[in-house]
Amino acid sequence: MHKNWNLLLVENTYLESERILLRPVTLEDAQAIFEYTSDEETTRYLYDAHIDLEQTKRMIANYYMKEPIGKYAMVLKETNKVIGTIEFRVDDWSEAGDLGFTMNRLYWGHGYMTEAANLIIQLAFEKLELARVFAGHEIANEASGKVLLRIGMQLDGVLRKHEKIKGKLVDSMYYSILKEDYFSTKNNI
Repeated sequence: MHKNWNLLLVENTYLESERILLRPVTLEDAQAIFEYTSDEETTRYLYDAHIDLEQTKRMIANYYMKEPIGKYAMVLKETNKVIGTIEFRVDDWSEAGDLGFTMNRLYWGHGYMTEAANLIIQLAFEKLELARVFAGHEIANEASGKVLLRIGMQLDGVLRKHEKIKGKLVDSMYYSILKEDYFSTKNNI
């Protein structure tokens, strides 16, 4: 029987680890999200930095809230502050999920993104029973590649001039983890 991945994602709208809560993005998150969407360093591999809070509110309404399935605010439980977003799009045909994330640079280097991404990987393989999870990043964004390696992904290769970032075609590095790799690693811990 074919899985209804959207239903399973909706049933898993809230995911929690020791330090991180993943939950739907709301307009009340606008100020916290603006803190990093307005930061050139945080957005340099993604899009032009936001210039005002209204721009961030429009992004939340038109992107995160319009089609919320698989899109999460990343909340630091200790302070209840939104420190980033993480999203997961499932492709029915390939039984694979595409992982993406952004995080406020004031919180880089503490393992928060690795912890949040591991929640998505666990959801993908243990509840959705997908065959593969993949992610890509602009080739210059080495920090994202390190997160992907820490969550058990392997480098698949480089797609040349694959994405347009800030009006320029850039090369992307792609990584993936297979269901059997996930369970093999998990069973050996």
